[in-house]
Order: sequence, then structure tokens, then C-alpha cells
Amino acid sequence: MTYNPQLTVHSSALVAMSGGVDSAAAALLTKREGLECAGATIRLHANAVSGEADARAAAASIGIPFFVFDFSASFAEGVIERFVSAYREGRTPNPCVDCNKRIKFGRFMEKAREMGKDCIVTGHYAKVERDSSGRHLLKKGADRSKDQSYVLYTLSQDQLAYARFPLGGLSKADARELATGAGLGVSGKRESQDICFVPDGDYAKFIESHTGERARKGRFVDADGNDLGENDGVVRYTLGQRRGLGLAMPYPPYVIELRPEDGTVVVGRDGQLFSKALRVRGINLIAADRLDVPLRARVKIRYRHAEQPATVRQVGEDELSIEFDEPQRAITKGQAAVIYDGDVVVGGGTIA
Repeated sequence: MTYNPQLTVHSSALVAMSGGVDSAAAALLTKREGLECAGATIRLHANAVSGEADARAAAASIGIPFFVFDFSASFAEGVIERFVSAYREGRTPNPCVDCNKRIKFGRFMEKAREMGKDCIVTGHYAKVERDSSGRHLLKKGADRSKDQSYVLYTLSQDQLAYARFPLGGLSKADARELATGAGLGVSGKRESQDICFVPDGDYAKFIESHTGERARKGRFVDADGNDLGENDGVVRYTLGQRRGLGLAMPYPPYVIELRPEDGTVVVGRDGQLFSKALRVRGINLIAADRLDVPLRARVKIRYRHAEQPATVRQVGEDELSIEFDEPQRAITKGQAAVIYDGDVVVGGGTIA
């Protein structure tokens, strides 16, 4: 494939400002580019209050109007409930993917249009370009260590046409330097590595608090079905987990399967976690309408996974079959499989 970048012209923007350095730098660059812009924070949950204050201060320093939009009800329904359901069903979800699809490029984009803005701006490290046919393409950010194209694979042509990512060609160090040079108070702010609504990283505790129900205990078994004792509930385990199992085994045990229907956690050897093939559903294709012939590409099966060579086939209107050249470890139901042709995101879906 060959690509011919063409720029989409925008004149006014609504900048999503989280209170961090990336979104502040994106707002600064948008203002300097001459767009008529405003900043806005999306209120998603109780943990977001400190971010609102930092975002408001950054917007004031940049000299743009600032708004707060309360999308907490939509976030609870479209992100948190899906997160909780996935874990209870033995899947490992990626709530950032759902948030981008349903909130940042859903409700927030709708709000921007209501305000008469012709684009939204975010601090994602990714790029949007158009090919010679006019199709919008999602591409990796220049800073490979910060590239966020993986969590944006669900975006439609309409959403990509309406989005701008000013940091796509920059590094994280560049963004900090911009913020520091402009005297923005967030320039030295550390990044959060946790899911925003589970700041302590204890997903099981959050799920129990959210549902008001204790996780149902089940049994550990090995691959041959031998009973190994009681587990603390499937929500407390993920595929490939080694630590915290509390099992005395003649080999290092890993979680190799979750059976939420009866609460069983199957453990085995590390080598039993490797497989070559997977099915993907809930697909979104960006670089093409559909895959009419098998595609040689590279596929990423989790955010921190190094993409690997594979053959991708579309086997239904909403289903892909992916076969890797080499077995991959812990292909996990609920995570996203994202397909790349060089820097270009072909598309992706949820591992089923």
C-alpha cells in the first residue's frame, strides 16, 4: 500500500483537557496554530476532581475558555459496567478502548458539534492522515514508546475526520518542553499508570464495591482436572498470572484458563499459555472497508505487546481469523487485537 498524506483543514476546536501535560501541550499547540479553541474536561467519576483543577489552570494560562462536561452517567454505563461484566465473565477488558469509542470520540465529539466546533483535539500520541482516495488513516505516533494508536482502533471515518492529534509527531520530552516553556503548572506532573477509576489497581476490590457482592470462590484445578484447592474467585485472576496463586506445585504454576460458569481457575505450565491462532469479533476496519483476501500484517494483542507477523482473514461480516507465524503467549479474551500495515492501523477487534 502507498499513502499520500493530505491535511484536513479546521478552524475551531474543542480540546479535551485531562489536567495532564499531554493535553495541555495539545491545547497550547492548537492555540498557537491560530484555531479558535476552548478547553474542556470530561467529568467521568469522583477521582477526576483534581484533574479538573489542573486543566482549568492550564486553560487559563494558555488563554482559552474552559468548560466541564459531566458524562459520568454515560461513563458508568458504557465503560464501567462493561468492565465489571467482562471480568465477571472471565475476560480481561481494556476500558480505555471503550472510553475512547463511547465518551471521548462519542459524547465529547457530539458536544463539540453542538458548540459549533469543527474538530476535537486530544493529547494522544497518534496521527491522522488521508490517502489519495480521501480515506482517513490512523497511524502510529512518532514516539514509539508513547504510541497510542492501539487504543484508538475503534474510530470511524467520521470520528477520524473530526479529530486532531497535535502530539503525533512529537516525543513526550517535546510535550514537556512545550509546557515548561509556556509556564504551565502541569509541565512536571507525573503520568498515571492505572485505570482512572481504579487508582489503586485492585480491580477485584473495585468490582466487589461496585456490585455490592463478594467474589464467588471456586476451585483451582490442573489441566488434567485434578483439584488443587480453593481460589478467591475468577475476578481475581487473569490469563498468564503467576503471582498470588498460593499453590505448592512441582513446577511454577500459571493461570492457563478461566471458567466463570463454575468459578474454576485452571493452572498449568508456562508453555501451555502459547498459541498461534485467535478469532476477533466486534471488528472495526479503518484502512479498508473489508479484507477480501488474506492480509500479511503485524498484530498487537495487548497495549504493551510487541506486534508480531501474522496472516489476517475476514471470515464474516464481524469476524476476523488471525494466525501468527510464531506462537504467542497468553492470548487473552476481552483484549483488543490491532492490525498494522507498517505505521498504518488497518483495524482491529476484541479477542473472542
